Amino acid sequence: MKKTKILLVAVNAKYIHSNPAIYSLRAYQHKYAPQYDEMVGLASYTINHQKGEILAQLYGQKPEVIAFSCYIWNITMIKSLIRELKKILPQTQIWLGGPEVSYEAKALMEEYPQVKGIMRGEGEATFLELCEYYQGEKKIQDIPGILYRQDKETVIETPERSLTDLSDIPFFYEDMEEFANRIIYYESARGCPYRCSYCLSSIDKSVRFRDLTIVQKELQFFLDQKVAQVKFVDRTFNCNKKHALAIWRFLAEHDNGVTNFHFEVAADSLDEEELKVLNSFRPGAVQLEIGVQSTNPGTLREIDRSMDVERLKKILSRIREGHNIHMHLDLIAGLPYEDLTSFARSFDEVYDMKPEQLQLGFLKVLKGSKMYKKAKDYGLFYTDEPPYEVLATDWLSFGDLLKLKQIEEMVEIYYNSNQFTYTLKKLQQEFSSPFVMFETMAAFYEQKGYFIQTPARSYRYQVLLEFVKEIAPGKERFYRELLTMDIYLRENAKSRPEFAASLEKHKEIIRAFYQKEMKEHAILKGYESYDARQMARMTHMEPFYYDPETGECEKEPFYVLYDYLHRNPLTYEAHSYRIGSNGNPITEDTDDAAQKQND
Repeated sequence: MKKTKILLVAVNAKYIHSNPAIYSLRAYQHKYAPQYDEMVGLASYTINHQKGEILAQLYGQKPEVIAFSCYIWNITMIKSLIRELKKILPQTQIWLGGPEVSYEAKALMEEYPQVKGIMRGEGEATFLELCEYYQGEKKIQDIPGILYRQDKETVIETPERSLTDLSDIPFFYEDMEEFANRIIYYESARGCPYRCSYCLSSIDKSVRFRDLTIVQKELQFFLDQKVAQVKFVDRTFNCNKKHALAIWRFLAEHDNGVTNFHFEVAADSLDEEELKVLNSFRPGAVQLEIGVQSTNPGTLREIDRSMDVERLKKILSRIREGHNIHMHLDLIAGLPYEDLTSFARSFDEVYDMKPEQLQLGFLKVLKGSKMYKKAKDYGLFYTDEPPYEVLATDWLSFGDLLKLKQIEEMVEIYYNSNQFTYTLKKLQQEFSSPFVMFETMAAFYEQKGYFIQTPARSYRYQVLLEFVKEIAPGKERFYRELLTMDIYLRENAKSRPEFAASLEKHKEIIRAFYQKEMKEHAILKGYESYDARQMARMTHMEPFYYDPETGECEKEPFYVLYDYLHRNPLTYEAHSYRIGSNGNPITEDTDDAAQKQND
């Protein structure tokens, strides 16, 4: 009997992303029904591919069945592909699956008669039974968890499928060539105990965990492969303390010095035992993503999010003390009861928590969520097309949201880039709050037309200096030094910044330092085989007169030596040392000092 060719198709947001869903479906089928291996193929594209290019490749394969994995970021592209595919492959049956089509699935099938069926919820076992159906071994009406088109007029919905034991789902990363240069996603749990009204995870009332023995074996595989990063997709990784601690302890004990692990956690529920384990990790081995979303008590209550903000602050302070964990904090604009004043307060509180990354996101009104059902109650308007982003609420106008969009861009450029550490620290003191600083910065960008013609990365330092001249006249020289300090902290600039002072009268001191260092190797480690000229090219030494902490100008300069072979694993800033004019270090490694700028 000829085997039906089924193609599982992913359309990712970026090339570096992978789609775990299609790999998991294929792996499950291979484990429990390897006789269908010849039937099942995979194809991955991105939303940046031309539609014609994807159509051409799908046409070339001529599958009898195409199954798309649907998400908020790719559904527009997939809907467009569906319309055209039926014209060029009229006999091919089209199936959909994924969170973007699991809710209001019947309405979607009525809108798109080209679709044969939709897999709802978890797809591994459902897809296996679809393979059986297409081989004539199962009746379609006996497959739970699907909607299917019986004829032009009739769509049938089968009963829900019972949940699969997570430990029964096979590991699909054995062939790492398929994931070269891609982010590795890993799942040790499904479901979430929290009920946040904006999130689809709140619909799945149960939380299931993969057996820890299996998890540890699979994590060891990643460690042995020395992959760059593994992102856990567990919705709230530490919702089960025993499970989280076992994994964290295993990773700390088996650290390979290379791999970074990313977790989404509810930080306010971390206890002393968990904090001690986290503080034991190699710097840079762990990233924590923490969804704060808002610090407004009324907003948190309304979105069914229980969070102790004061406890959160204390916990994050404890984590920060270890100087070893990269923290990424999220805020959401557009939530109920949060107007511009309230959001500014939330922003300031989260900014003061000093994360390495602060993501200012905008509410997405997801089908199936409680937020979707209560949108009218909140005067909540959002885009008809994905990503269903907020346009206005009873508390925020469209104009307010536009302002926040501009502030978001300023945060991305000047804070999240980690390129302006010293400058932002002092600049903030010129304003009543961090929010006002970024708000004023955004107004400056708007006035100068920089939102239309975005300055190149290297020119952003000059733009910030222009801004300083307007808001802090008389302090230009001080800020020139801070910007110079920041640029060399980040990179060994090929061309000298226009705003940096001349090095002419310092050349002899700098030359003498490298000659001395070549003989003694008192400061720079790992440069023993290089001569003075090579060390001078590989590092950078810069004179300064202003103390970056106090802003006081000294009569005699001090020097900062930037070592680019050794960097802060959290910020990627170069290790740096403050050097006296006699060539001797006069303070601790200023890499630590830069950390303390943020403490």
